[in-house]
Amino acid sequence: MPEVEVTAEKLQPLPALSDSALGGGNINHLRASTSDTAKLLEDQPGISLYGAGGVSSLPVIHGMADDRVRVKVDGMDFIASCPNHMNSPLSSIDPTNVGTVKVYAGITPVSVGGDSIGGSIVVDSPAPVFAAPGQGSLTKGEIGAFYRSNGNAKGGNLSATYATESINLTYSGATAESNNYKAGGNFKTRTDTGVTGHTLPLNEVGSTAYKTRNHTLGFAMKGGNHIVEAKLGLQDIPYELYPNQRMDMMGNTQRSFNLRYVGQLDWGALEARAYHDKVDHFMEFGPDKKFLYTAGNSTQGMPMNTQGRTTGVTAKASIVLTEQDFLRVGGEYQNYRLDDWWPAVVGSAGMGPNPFWNINNGKRDRTALFGEWEKNLGQQWLTLLGLRYERVNTNAGQVHGYNLATFPTAGAGGMMNQTRDAVSFNNANRDKTDNNWDMSALARYTANANNDIEFGFARKVRSPNLYERYTWSTANMMSIMNNFVGDGNGYIGDVNLRPEKAHTLSATFDWHATDRDWEFKATPYYTRVTDYIDAVQWNGATNAARAPLLTNQFVVLKYANQSARLYGLDLSGHMPLAKNGMGELGLKGLLTYTNGKNRNTGDDLYNIMPLNAKLTFTQKLGGWDNGIELVAAKAKNQLSDARNEIRTPGYGLVNLRATYSWKQARIDFGVENLFDKLYALPLGGAYAGQGTTMAINPVDMPWGIPVPGIGRSLYAGATVKF
Repeated sequence: MPEVEVTAEKLQPLPALSDSALGGGNINHLRASTSDTAKLLEDQPGISLYGAGGVSSLPVIHGMADDRVRVKVDGMDFIASCPNHMNSPLSSIDPTNVGTVKVYAGITPVSVGGDSIGGSIVVDSPAPVFAAPGQGSLTKGEIGAFYRSNGNAKGGNLSATYATESINLTYSGATAESNNYKAGGNFKTRTDTGVTGHTLPLNEVGSTAYKTRNHTLGFAMKGGNHIVEAKLGLQDIPYELYPNQRMDMMGNTQRSFNLRYVGQLDWGALEARAYHDKVDHFMEFGPDKKFLYTAGNSTQGMPMNTQGRTTGVTAKASIVLTEQDFLRVGGEYQNYRLDDWWPAVVGSAGMGPNPFWNINNGKRDRTALFGEWEKNLGQQWLTLLGLRYERVNTNAGQVHGYNLATFPTAGAGGMMNQTRDAVSFNNANRDKTDNNWDMSALARYTANANNDIEFGFARKVRSPNLYERYTWSTANMMSIMNNFVGDGNGYIGDVNLRPEKAHTLSATFDWHATDRDWEFKATPYYTRVTDYIDAVQWNGATNAARAPLLTNQFVVLKYANQSARLYGLDLSGHMPLAKNGMGELGLKGLLTYTNGKNRNTGDDLYNIMPLNAKLTFTQKLGGWDNGIELVAAKAKNQLSDARNEIRTPGYGLVNLRATYSWKQARIDFGVENLFDKLYALPLGGAYAGQGTTMAINPVDMPWGIPVPGIGRSLYAGATVKF
């Protein structure tokens, strides 16, 4: 008989029902409207965004943000090396270079979790492609450009690939820049910026301009079922201004090297990776914030330097035990070093003659091992059990303020209590080791072809980051420079902070057509966190907690372990409406509710997104793919009293988008905020985009103004493949 060759994909683990994935057409239409990779996630259940710079929003999963969410970019765990977390992990990749995104918003498997108590986000650039057998060589590429009217934003991207059956060489690059954007109306009462002769209109959102450049060069080799891939990355951000921070990013250079092996073997799959990332970061006052502070205009602003170095190795094996059983085992090691120092200020007696050491030789090393067993129990049940151990060691060297050239271990006073605070820190036990255990248990029941139910429990642990443990100055001016939540307040670390421990119960109910032509999901969840890192108001003069609380102003806070609980509900779905001469008409929607409380004080947790929803009417006809979006959010009335969080009113917006595609090209265009509505971003923080931001409560930067969202903006983008 003639020989017959049968091929098939190897068995792959099923995704959790509460997880979501993006790729290809799901994100192509979004790239023209944003240069912020985090905004590609806005349509995913359970996701909201902290406002930040124009390319650096921080994703929030079920009320937890920043370091509470694990973010991996091309398999690398990037760490924000900045006292304001301006160089957030997702800002390291341009939206035009994103191939796929996976969001783990429910019960996160231990194989993709670790050192986080929220969910996980995994972002990957496009996988390397190779010429087909007998094809010889393959050459392809893509070029694109965009323009957005609000802020006069513009940019472009280019990628090119040369490949044979065994070699791939790929370059991708992108650039984007924007001026300040304008809100949908006047949101402030002052036009002055603290800079002589420079004013901003009452509807212009100061410190929202940015410029960014990204380059990636990749080389891959393929032999059989084995691929080795190396990538070099370079990011240069000449400036990115921040409307909710006292400082601006006036220079950020990030260089990365990423080496990866992946192989399909008889027993399963093996993946190994080694990477190194180097960040050089500089902050200063941008053009909308006061730079010269003395009467003779001789005192410059406040230069701040940060260097971060991350080295990591990972290995993971996926073992097929039987047709019903998977075993995933792996290990990780990450070495992180951080120096954060502020040079002496020219012409200032209080900020000199020496540099101020915010964090000196900070260290954070992680070692992790995990195992995960997935089993199919017949046709209806699937179970997943996982256990993960992490050892996290942190430390930091001695420090001193502007007033000394040596590291003091005795003495008191000093201008702004710099000597007192440095002595207290230097004499503390700063070497901390945490032994953290994560576990997850998940079960899925398939009742029939139209109904699935998934439920589970997870325990997740996160150790404090270096800024939470090792920032030490209680002075107003120094503390307000340490803030990565955008609330305008100052923050002081606590060397004795304990790791956060979260226990989560979650379920997902999934009703759908057999072919998923329509689908509706509901995910309720409940999380209780012990040793939750919240904050208490602090008095720098007495070095003690304040009572009663100061209100209606910016304050200094100190990180503190407390207890918290969060619960909420995610609803999402889509359905067809009609198929006629107008094409395929459909409807998709999303609704999210989260509630968070501090169980020690009864206070509301900070920056919890209020009830919000998005409804999109879609139309597809030939090459057209169009949509009308209705976006709404309730007023944010549940506020953190300790932080003097600012209330935001409810709002409703209308967005239009349209795409026309050919085989080798596409155009995207649309309008955001069609009716130019003035609204405040619920998670945008406090407005600090202009004025004398070095003072904690300056007259020209009053408390109580939330950062507004963007006004009407027309955008267009074009992409051509070759």
